[in-house]
Amino acid sequence: MAHFAKLNEKNIVIDVVVVNNNLLLNKENIEQESIGVDFLNKTFGEANWVQTSYNSNIRKNFAGIGYKYDASKDAFIPPKPFGSWILNEDTCLWDPPVQKPDQDNLYKWNEASLSWHLIHI
Repeated sequence: MAHFAKLNEKNIVIDVVVVNNNLLLNKENIEQESIGVDFLNKTFGEANWVQTSYNSNIRKNFAGIGYKYDASKDAFIPPKPFGSWILNEDTCLWDPPVQKPDQDNLYKWNEASLSWHLIHI
């Protein structure tokens, strides 16, 4: 199945829909995004649709509501979780300014102290 993100005027994802792959095939049985966009515009009315990949095969990340599509990077970027976090240009995901201490414990980011706090369960 193919997935498409519907964007608002600021390129923010406002919906994600699924389209059968067969509806994207051209005469040579090759999938084309433009055919999917045409189908969605005929079905739902004119909108700005961009294909996304559940496996992140295209456009870096699977689009979610609230994500922004950056055309210059051809990538979907999630909302920035904290003011101090920095966009990783390779992954188009947000990195904390301080690396998480380890992966074996649960931590919560504290923006006020710009540090990770261990969660005691």
